[in-house]
Amino acid sequence: MSKEMLQAFQILEEEKQINKEDIIQAVTDSLKAAYKRRYGQSDSCVIDFNEKTGDFQVFTVRDVVDEVFDSRLEISLEDAHKISDAYELGDKIRTEESVKEFGRVAAQSAKQTIMEVMRRQTREITFNEYKQHEGELMRGTVERFDNRFIYVNLGKIEAQLSKRDQIPGETFQSHDTIEVYVYKVENNQRGVNVFVSRSHPEFIKRLMEREIDEVYKGIVEIVSVAREAGDRTKVAVRSHDDSVDPVGTIVGRGGSNIKKITSQFHPKRLDQRTGLWVPTEENIDVIPWSPDEAEYIYNAIAPAEPDQVLFDNEDAKHAVVVVPDNKLSLAIGRRGQNVRLAAHLTNFRIDIKAASEFDEEEAAQYDMPDSIDVATEDELEPVDYTKVEVDDDLAAAASAFGLTEEDNLDE
Repeated sequence: MSKEMLQAFQILEEEKQINKEDIIQAVTDSLKAAYKRRYGQSDSCVIDFNEKTGDFQVFTVRDVVDEVFDSRLEISLEDAHKISDAYELGDKIRTEESVKEFGRVAAQSAKQTIMEVMRRQTREITFNEYKQHEGELMRGTVERFDNRFIYVNLGKIEAQLSKRDQIPGETFQSHDTIEVYVYKVENNQRGVNVFVSRSHPEFIKRLMEREIDEVYKGIVEIVSVAREAGDRTKVAVRSHDDSVDPVGTIVGRGGSNIKKITSQFHPKRLDQRTGLWVPTEENIDVIPWSPDEAEYIYNAIAPAEPDQVLFDNEDAKHAVVVVPDNKLSLAIGRRGQNVRLAAHLTNFRIDIKAASEFDEEEAAQYDMPDSIDVATEDELEPVDYTKVEVDDDLAAAASAFGLTEEDNLDE
């Protein structure tokens, strides 16, 4: 098999990136297995590979002894002298076997072993290639669908986009090109699995890092993202340059940067409540991050403006936000969405209380931070989300902040 074997090794190394040593070991193991099937044991079997000729040689190694108990492992001194008078007790004699003696079984076994090595090596190469893209955005093509996944072709592999990782109501057709966030790459016996998402909070973060120059350069940092895909997202940001307004930078003039992000979504989706096709408009609230936890929570509850932010004496991650009675529904949000997103954003459990229901006795159970006592407009500067001069800009900025015509902006 000489030249053909060497050529095969070279092709496997160059085209499949499979190490020659792994293939040699696979063939060696197969020949040993065939030897064992033929002779009942393989302890006395030695396989040599000639690097120059490409030939495998099979040897039986036997000890030279006075009395033979196992002819496959031992040879008498008398018989050893028939081969060469130089042999002495304790020497080892190598007798070459014919590879052909193992027949088709050995060849088939070797082929199967080589194929398994190739599959394993290919899986490892694919895994390493896509593992380095974990936590990144990738562009792919929609290939096919089943009851659980949309399969997205990322080049050498089909990634799995599950229903929970899709933006609710967003639909695609075969051959659509879409952007996805790679959040997990696994390697197991069945192959490499790449899991991608469009609903993941990091999907928004990575889009902002790519589309907004100040974020890409590290001037403005995306500290945290809380998201209910297809509906609303809260993003906390801070600036590493005192001259750069982080919120205004993310929003962009007239909401231009937010539009860059939402333009990556499918232009229309099926509204789960009405059953109608509607534009995909995910409201993105951008709020300033603060190292002061009370101020951070205050900002996160926007558009409501709390009177107080207090912390549980017994639970450091539990906060109570007291708001004016007429702002209670605004603070909680539709179906609890506003406070839920604020909690995810700040990593606090947040309870909203109406001022009329929160008395001094109840307040005594909580710590009131020095930085925020009674948060009125006089005591806290309102957040300037973006500066606009025309009505269109105002509408775009309001949409970017998560406000709609249903919200009472005059209150």
